[in-house]
Amino acid sequence: MTKVLGVIVAVAALCLVSWAQIPGENPPPAPKYSRLELFGGYAYGRTDLFNSGLTAPLQGWDASLGLNAASWLGFVAEASGLYGTSKIPLAVPAPFPTCPPLCPQGTDTFNVNTKNYNYLFGAQFPYRRSERVTPFGEVLFGHSGVRGEARSEDGTMFAQASGGLGLAGGGGVDFNVSKRFALRFKADYLQTRTRFPAIGRAKQDNVKFTVGIVIRKVHRKKRTLEEETPPEP
Repeated sequence: MTKVLGVIVAVAALCLVSWAQIPGENPPPAPKYSRLELFGGYAYGRTDLFNSGLTAPLQGWDASLGLNAASWLGFVAEASGLYGTSKIPLAVPAPFPTCPPLCPQGTDTFNVNTKNYNYLFGAQFPYRRSERVTPFGEVLFGHSGVRGEARSEDGTMFAQASGGLGLAGGGGVDFNVSKRFALRFKADYLQTRTRFPAIGRAKQDNVKFTVGIVIRKVHRKKRTLEEETPPEP
């Protein structure tokens, strides 16, 4: 986990400073950019949403709406959902009940059906020096919520839910297919802060990887008077 977080932080740092120019060089003109970008795709997370010490793989979706204020700055509203199974140790089951009632036979853990939702807002910092590839860094914050459900052997349901501050930082790259479409790969460090009755307020360190499609709004070229008026025969 530490190595993965280090790589993500390094990528974000490179994206944030990448627009700095080398003295004495004349860079080519930056490509034009769209004002609005809509993104949607698949998300994969490595999470520890219950502070169990065990990392759980979750899968889900990620969607965002971006407004570019300048060639190097955009504002983003992002929503995502992650779903899967977390394994909780019997020795340290909090925030779930102790054994019994959650005492599966032949294992040291029990399964928790996990859902995580994140609603974040922040800024992106693209580096627009190529028509084909656009790397970017981002910093987001907002609300994160988590719900976990576990069943005992007699079918009794035990559910825990909490929400709190969510923080994300990382970066990615857009491979531009055309002026309107791009393929995006992204990696973020995701910190969630929740409060469960048996644990109290705590933070959780997670990683989220995303791949999907970017749809951009493209301005149509205005037709000139000569183009609007057909030539005389």
